Amino acid sequence: MDDVRTSTAWTGWVGFAAIMLVIIGAIDFFEGLIAVIRDNYYTYSKGQIVVFDTTKWGWIHIIIGILLILIGLALAAKSPWARWAAVIVIIVNLLAQLGWLGSSSYPLWSLTAVTLQIIVLYALTARWSEVSAY
Repeated sequence: MDDVRTSTAWTGWVGFAAIMLVIIGAIDFFEGLIAVIRDNYYTYSKGQIVVFDTTKWGWIHIIIGILLILIGLALAAKSPWARWAAVIVIIVNLLAQLGWLGSSSYPLWSLTAVTLQIIVLYALTARWSEVSAY
């Protein structure tokens, strides 16, 4: 009986994080796809510092989106490396979305992605030791 691992609410959070990673990855993918296909869809405000043009930014988000979807599926399959990979890619994507937040004419997309990513980071990192058996 000691070998039986009891399920806690925190393992449910990891399952939630897996689903949210797929959703965030899909949002990023389509956000990037729009930037690549319709180069003038996202506009800049004068005086904003933008490192990439929208096409490069779009390709970066397409790649990050695909990574997030694949990591989310691996997390759902209880892959041991997926939690660390998810945390790292979410942090990179969070910084990318924050950088785009002030430059985009559609900040709601970036703000939505940032909010969802903070929830996912909490789900993956809070009480890490309780979920390590997951």
